[in-house]
Amino acid sequence: MTLFIDVDDAARLFTQVGIRRAIREMAGYIEADYARWAQFDKSPRTANHSADGVIELMPTDDGQQYSFKYVNGHPNNGQQNLLTVMAFGLLADVQSGYPTLLSELTLTTAVRTAATSALVAQSLARPGATSMALIGNGAQSEFQALAFHEMLGISEIRIFDIDRDASLKLKHNLAAFPDIEVILASSVKDAVKGADIVTTVTADKAYATILTPEMIEPGMHINAVGGDCPGKTELHADILRNARVIVEFEPQTRIEGDIQQLDADSPVIEFFRIVQGEVAGRENNAQVTVFDSVGFALEDFSSLRYLKDLAQAQQIGQRIHLVPTPANIKNLFQLLDPQPAKASCLRTVS
Repeated sequence: MTLFIDVDDAARLFTQVGIRRAIREMAGYIEADYARWAQFDKSPRTANHSADGVIELMPTDDGQQYSFKYVNGHPNNGQQNLLTVMAFGLLADVQSGYPTLLSELTLTTAVRTAATSALVAQSLARPGATSMALIGNGAQSEFQALAFHEMLGISEIRIFDIDRDASLKLKHNLAAFPDIEVILASSVKDAVKGADIVTTVTADKAYATILTPEMIEPGMHINAVGGDCPGKTELHADILRNARVIVEFEPQTRIEGDIQQLDADSPVIEFFRIVQGEVAGRENNAQVTVFDSVGFALEDFSSLRYLKDLAQAQQIGQRIHLVPTPANIKNLFQLLDPQPAKASCLRTVS
């Protein structure tokens, strides 16, 4: 039997343990998996693009467990009151191939993306950072704000979105967390000025320049989340040329990240090298750092591991009959009629 976690189950899990604790714990799973980077079979995700958006598959395994995520990106869905990003995923046993977990990953991806952002920022943001600009106030924004508050102690969030209603939504939702001061900014430039950290999480599938070089101040850390497919960017290329750039899996980020604007040999550092202590994250307080985040399959593997452990501990989820278990494994047909009627006597026609 396969453990199944639907959206309601995932919401119950995150509510029961508390969303900030869930973010922190998931970040621990992600960090542990990056620390054993060499054990994973890694490849860029497979993407099917259309005029309306993209549908992607993100697989990986560590030799013991296999996972994949199905995820879409359809920027125009909002006009029909549909989510622009939806996902589900599976965890399976490598030895037998049997699926052990089938789960929603829309809500969970929001948690894992925020957890990854804050985890990376712990190595890249200046010590003592207290303020963050959050550009793009859609479905991911609350999770980003809470992750940086929980894991880095960010207490001031300056928010901006071209849709003011989105900013008002974010401010309303964060009112439940009085330790976070939320400031509505009048422009990107206004939000970014003086911020220790800048997070961009916009949805338009376009070559955009949300941040331009004159907005960037010495010592800033930029958490670029929204540029995550070919033809979609958020940062002016000169910002990248003048910064220390961290990526998840270089072959994928070259295709999908903001660095798609740069030459193929432009210098980047894969995050696992920082986790394993090979290189430093931030080198000095004046350095500008960029996390060019596109999302990588290892992080979904980690989030599925976390969900499975959490669901079992909290006794949430259900067991489903996803794979046949016939009494005779060579007789799959018996599942269609497990108790066939007795054969009738043959009649001969004379």
